[in-house]
Amino acid sequence: MQEQINENLKKISTWKRIIFMLIYAAIDSLVKLLLWLVILLQVGSVLFTGTTNPNILDFGRNLSIYHYHLLLFMTFNTEQLPFPFSTWNLTTELESPNK
Repeated sequence: MQEQINENLKKISTWKRIIFMLIYAAIDSLVKLLLWLVILLQVGSVLFTGTTNPNILDFGRNLSIYHYHLLLFMTFNTEQLPFPFSTWNLTTELESPNK
């Protein structure tokens, strides 16, 4: 058992993933802040114009999908690195893992 733990601690791939997870945790905080900004802008748009802003709507959808991809990666549900270490289109095409 101790031997297996020592082997796991020596895996470079695990440590690389942990570093990426820390980077993405910081990015996730910024994404959450942006999502709240999108929410407030849409509420303002609905209050003042009576309709949602289509540009903010698209941005909010893309940002939500990106947030989902971040969470999938940080919870070990995918090995696909989210943007900026992959293309943005990869995030929008991401499918939920079947387990």
